[in-house]
Amino acid sequence: NIIRQIYKSKTRQERHEELVAFGIAGGVTQVQKAHDIAGGKGAIHLNVLWEMGGAERVLHGILEATKGLVHGVTCGAGMPYRISEIAQKYNVYYYPIVSSVRAFRALWLRAFNKASALLGGVVYEDPWLAGGHNGLSNSENPLQPEAPYPRVLALRKQMREYGLDETPIVMAGGVWQLSEWEDWIDNPELGPIVFQFGTRPLLTKESPIPDNWKKRLTTIKTGDVALNKFSPTGFYSSAVRNDFLDTLYARSDRQIGYAVEANGSFTESFKTGPVGKPIFIQGEDASKAEGWKSAGFTTVLRTPESTLIFVTPEDAKKIKASQAACMGCLSQCQFSNWSQHGPNYTTGRMADPRSFCIQESLQNVAHEGDVEDFLLFAGHNAYRFGEDPFYKDGFVPTVTQLVERIMTGQ
Repeated sequence: NIIRQIYKSKTRQERHEELVAFGIAGGVTQVQKAHDIAGGKGAIHLNVLWEMGGAERVLHGILEATKGLVHGVTCGAGMPYRISEIAQKYNVYYYPIVSSVRAFRALWLRAFNKASALLGGVVYEDPWLAGGHNGLSNSENPLQPEAPYPRVLALRKQMREYGLDETPIVMAGGVWQLSEWEDWIDNPELGPIVFQFGTRPLLTKESPIPDNWKKRLTTIKTGDVALNKFSPTGFYSSAVRNDFLDTLYARSDRQIGYAVEANGSFTESFKTGPVGKPIFIQGEDASKAEGWKSAGFTTVLRTPESTLIFVTPEDAKKIKASQAACMGCLSQCQFSNWSQHGPNYTTGRMADPRSFCIQESLQNVAHEGDVEDFLLFAGHNAYRFGEDPFYKDGFVPTVTQLVERIMTGQ
């Protein structure tokens, strides 16, 4: 049973402490349960979002309480320099997630070279195809996907320079069936390769996601999974294009620039706020603003990038309530301007109303919330649930049945 986290403290620093304690307790329970189920037949790994609030504290807490039960830690969504140090302390393997050779090189030179013996593998996550948060950099175009083979080969060449010839690379993102990757298997150019299946295990009997989420997976069509940058982490992420995501797209579309003083093309006076304090917008945007207000989007919110967005009064209240209820689930959050670092526990930037509370949304969808109303992470191959004959007539396999199917190449 998934236990919903309910926060009782008044300040977000105190709620953050609740979150860390809950994360440790939940992680320990998960490890112990996995150990009992495995019965000594499989490796047990933790998968950690490095930009999660209190990530290092949670990792230490879980590993300290489960010594001998955890075999490895997979870690991405950020630059996890200190994961090797943590792995050394508890004598577990670590598996960094990277999306480019440049990222791995930086990690190796700064930290990983000091703990090479425990580097169990390097996860290459395709930033255009993987579900959840992706590692697209500013030098890469989100609209121009690059084939994974040359990028993984570049990673292998760099690893060989560091003496990591036999360290496996885990290919993650876009993997549906092994028959499509035959040229990668036993390929001396690539060296040892492992494949990660992240989306397919969601639709299994043992998967803890609610039934309405599982049913939604079978109706996803080609192109329904969108690569977007609404996450409060600041990273790109891939999720199902539902009403929730459409609302965020529409919110950002109702956006214009502004200046606090008239200058250049910002000459049109525009009043905002309860006292009607004037700011200045471009003349060409005046008709847009009036049109949005006439359509009911009468509340104007400022963003950190000197733009205005137009929302309904009801949405404005929800946005502000979510920001006020922040529990510090990230190391730093664009939506609420939370930072886990004191003394002020703030990023110093204006909170961004174009984003959303990711903890709130994921908690709700995990507890049988409407799959149209909350964030629904998925890889870009999720549409294949509806096309693969294995899932015909609504068949939901057990994990064992799925693994057996995968081992046939399908």
